[in-house]
Amino acid sequence: MTDFLSRAEDLFTYTQTLRRDFHMHPELGFEEIRTAGIVAKELRALDLETTTGVAKTGVVALLEGGKPGPVLLLRFDMDALPITEETEATYASTMQGKMHACGHDGHVAVGLTVAKMLNEVRDDLAGTIKFVFQPAEEGVVNEHGRGGAEQMMVEGVLENPKVDCALALHLWNSKPFGWLGIGTGPIMAGAEYFKITVFGKGGHGAMPQVTVDPIVAAAEIISALQSVVSRNVSPLKPAVLTVASIQGGEAFNVIPPKVEMTGTIRTFEPEVREMVVRRFDEIVKNTAEAMGCTVDLERRKISPAVINEAKITESVQKAAQRLYPETEINTENYLTMGAEDMSFMMEKVPGCYFFVGSANDEKGLNYDHHHPKFDIDEASLPRAAALMAAATLEVLQSK
Repeated sequence: MTDFLSRAEDLFTYTQTLRRDFHMHPELGFEEIRTAGIVAKELRALDLETTTGVAKTGVVALLEGGKPGPVLLLRFDMDALPITEETEATYASTMQGKMHACGHDGHVAVGLTVAKMLNEVRDDLAGTIKFVFQPAEEGVVNEHGRGGAEQMMVEGVLENPKVDCALALHLWNSKPFGWLGIGTGPIMAGAEYFKITVFGKGGHGAMPQVTVDPIVAAAEIISALQSVVSRNVSPLKPAVLTVASIQGGEAFNVIPPKVEMTGTIRTFEPEVREMVVRRFDEIVKNTAEAMGCTVDLERRKISPAVINEAKITESVQKAAQRLYPETEINTENYLTMGAEDMSFMMEKVPGCYFFVGSANDEKGLNYDHHHPKFDIDEASLPRAAALMAAATLEVLQSK
């Protein structure tokens, strides 16, 4: 097997320069115009067939190997978050209120490095690589209610040529540099968004008897929802139901006519999801009615659970073991309640989504994802690029 680790280390300056440039110029979902332009330029410099404007700002490139074989999709997300950076790094965001606080800047840089390395051995590749640089992974949806992965699928990213399998990765600050998570089965949760609007009858705070108080009803709903996971879900099966925001009223002496609440539901198994959603609906509607209120309930599925296919995951594990023989690889089911829209693609084609530890306590690079001080140990970049490239060859050879 090609020594991808040595080659990735040789390319470290290239990867780091790209990552820091993307970090300084973060762009939110479906706004990744500058990022996509750099991606397309780098891919075209490799003479890869490159298509832009997929799902508005997505980029897709094809690398045809020298031998026949399957089509393997490699996906890298590009979008940033609406967070004001507090790292004080020399390459900190120059865009007020926008920040790469999840590592997608590193993902794009890794993806371009992988493209460069695989292009150098294209004659040895038994198949076709479809590089997918995806917009809007972080929950932003377009006018059709779709995020980046769903919209790219609608526009045919899994076709022409038809994709047989897929790989994706995440630089992971929840674990230290050197750690690798490559497990079979469910690894990331399916996610739901919900918005509850409770309608009552407003009035003077000193005369509550002539009102129907939506604040009290909202409090009862929140309290009752806590029983769903604790009393309806088996303790052996993970689930989360969180009310994360509540808005109601503006004055100390005025009972408002309505209260709005938003939150999320996270599950791994379809059966658990169905039960949690059913109980959620029942509790919200019945509690509101018991309190004399009406309710408008909006609920939207953000993404299904990420589920790794066994054979492909085994190939990624083999590649990791060859690259990093002294590393203890977490091959058990490492689970996170974080969600990931790569799951939409992996519902259609078998794949493996793996994690590369990127935190470093000694360097103070240990803030978790979506924190204003989030930053990675950049030594994880060549490790991630080498593993993705090596896993690509392993998967293609196993087909």
